[in-house]
Amino acid sequence: MKSEVACSMIETLTPIWQRVLQQPSIGAEDNFFDLGGDSSLALELFAEIARVCGRELPPVVIYQAPTIADLAALLAEPVAPRFPALVELKPGTEKIPVFLAHGLGGSVMDFFQPVKYIQTEHPIYGLQAKGIDGVEEPFDRIEDMAQFYLDAIREVQPQGPYFLIGFSLGGLVALEMAQQLSANGEKVGLLAMLDAYPYIRFLPFGQRVRLMARQVKRGLSIFRYLRGESYQPPAGVSFSPVMHRVRNRAYLALAHYKPRYYAGKTKFVRAGISTGFPEDPVAAWAGLIDRLEVETVPGDHLGIITTHFGSLAATLSRYLREAFSNQ
Repeated sequence: MKSEVACSMIETLTPIWQRVLQQPSIGAEDNFFDLGGDSSLALELFAEIARVCGRELPPVVIYQAPTIADLAALLAEPVAPRFPALVELKPGTEKIPVFLAHGLGGSVMDFFQPVKYIQTEHPIYGLQAKGIDGVEEPFDRIEDMAQFYLDAIREVQPQGPYFLIGFSLGGLVALEMAQQLSANGEKVGLLAMLDAYPYIRFLPFGQRVRLMARQVKRGLSIFRYLRGESYQPPAGVSFSPVMHRVRNRAYLALAHYKPRYYAGKTKFVRAGISTGFPEDPVAAWAGLIDRLEVETVPGDHLGIITTHFGSLAATLSRYLREAFSNQ
């Protein structure tokens, strides 16, 4: 019976894939990524699947089910799939992996474009937020996120050195992971934070005043912003109930996380176009990170991973070459 349902789903999914990927013919075993699929097309694909099939799945499912046959088999199951905390984004021939921590949305899809261009022989794993499957409860504390990911990482790599990269909220998660590893006597081979900052109320006074003035100009309620009550998506942007819950919990985690002093060296990649974030990372992290090495790449906060990912990937490739060569 299940195989009959899967066959029926293949017939349903095939024209959807053809429309989204603009391919006249797609086989059941053809790989989404080999067909030119990217993160924006994955979003479109799963929106179409939700509309036609009545089943809402997060786009990250494409990593688990990259063919029509795989996806049909998954949709034939009566219950939603569970998602692992670690997703291999890029295989490698070397033993020690690299771990990437997601932004506010909680998905490894953040790194869809940059990962393709990062030059390293080491496997790259993305960290996946708890609760993105709509079954488990998402975390609302950075400390809990970090512990959750470290438990998963140790299944793949029991001992250091560990190589951690985090974008936006993920930069704080990676920092907390580095804190916990260092406290346990483990070595951190690389900590790289990508346009990641403490929440406004934990910034130094001068930085806080400057950022508050900019937020007022943008028409935000500064008191609500300071309290960190809940995540408000940009105008015209909507999320599924599951993704909104994940983002809202992540926002609460961000708003209540007060970073502790970190004695290790940290690479920091700053977006060339500053939007709703501090303009000076060194001043923003003053007194919290011992050695902060800052580099600027083109684009705004989201643009560095969605549009100017080539520059970001080149920078991260260099960081990884230097870090691994120093081991």
